[in-house]
Amino acid sequence: MAIPSNISGFSVIPVLYNSSTTHYLYARSHTSKGLSNKVLPEGRTLFLVNLPPDATERELVLFFKHSGTVEKVVFDFDVKELQNEASDSESDDDEEMEGIDAAGSDEQPKKKKKSQKDKAEVPTVIPLPTRPLRKFRKTGSSAYVIFLDTSSLDRALASTSKPRTWPTSDDEPSGLGHYRAMYEAARPPLDAVRAYADTFVEVYEYELAKSRQKSKYRKGEAIVDEDGFTLVTRGGAYGKTLGGGVGVASKAFQRSGESARNRHHKKEKKEKEGFYAFQKAEKQRSGLIELKRKWEEDKAKVEKLKASRRFKPY
Repeated sequence: MAIPSNISGFSVIPVLYNSSTTHYLYARSHTSKGLSNKVLPEGRTLFLVNLPPDATERELVLFFKHSGTVEKVVFDFDVKELQNEASDSESDDDEEMEGIDAAGSDEQPKKKKKSQKDKAEVPTVIPLPTRPLRKFRKTGSSAYVIFLDTSSLDRALASTSKPRTWPTSDDEPSGLGHYRAMYEAARPPLDAVRAYADTFVEVYEYELAKSRQKSKYRKGEAIVDEDGFTLVTRGGAYGKTLGGGVGVASKAFQRSGESARNRHHKKEKKEKEGFYAFQKAEKQRSGLIELKRKWEEDKAKVEKLKASRRFKPY
């Protein structure tokens, strides 16, 4: 059964993947109004439907190379982003024109003097090595092919009868090669990982030092609010204003009057107990005397309990 050359206003473009597989694209000239006409100019834009899920911009450029020079390829989900960028650029241009009119054409902008701080090298993160991979889209997706002139669009729509081979790109592998490249990209070499980690730490330390320089609180200075009152914050030691705050005594210090550091670091006695032989002998003798005294006390208590018994059988 022969495939018609035109279906509902779309031209049928047969594509050969191999000798036994044929894919069909549907194309027509794109018509647009308003803001979309600037993003997708009418008369130079070809609207394509039923694209392969793994089709890339380079493959579409190579496929329509025989018709003319392709300026840009826009996939269906990228159209809204381009329209938003176009609207933002228009608003920015209007604001710049208003600023120029207000300032006047006679005034020349002053050149900013570069300070030594600007000349200082700012560390940057060395990125991990990446490899271009295909982006898979949903089946039957669409795209817009923008040519440089209208004649290229006419040639692209006219030469749709003969099937053409779908081009392949070695930079972006397909099939099993795509998953191999994805596997290798997820496991970069150790040297690249080390360089990335080292530069990331350098950037973090640079940003941290920069934020400390911009901070209005300084070590040894109290925090004073707008009304002139000193803000009491915890963070000092021994009543000193460290880290931008006034030291606040803890509850344990208020009860005992002794700081935690002094409690842990008590002064040791000059002479240690049980270090010499005579100290051990005296300690042992005093222990025996104390034991004998307690034994006598316990003996007296027992005799007292015996005497206080009411029942006396003898």
